Amino acid sequence: MIERLAVQIKKRRLETPAILFLEMHKPLANVAGHAAIAFSPFVMPFLGFKTVDEYSLFFSDRENIEALIRCLEERAPKEEKQERAEGPP
Repeated sequence: MIERLAVQIKKRRLETPAILFLEMHKPLANVAGHAAIAFSPFVMPFLGFKTVDEYSLFFSDRENIEALIRCLEERAPKEEKQERAEGPP
């Protein structure tokens, strides 16, 4: 799940805002997991039960958020080097 989230964030080029947002809200990780459960009746028709359940469990653990931040930080330098090697579009 961490890789899947990191790929989606990278695809949208939102690494820096995502890292900033995750770092700011890391102390509230447990609250975010419970909020996902509270708002699940409104979100489930769009995302499905399994997805909402996975995300609520994911965001309820602070270690998962830290792992996602590390994954985003590790991916950024590798992919920047590849983009520089390829040259401008």
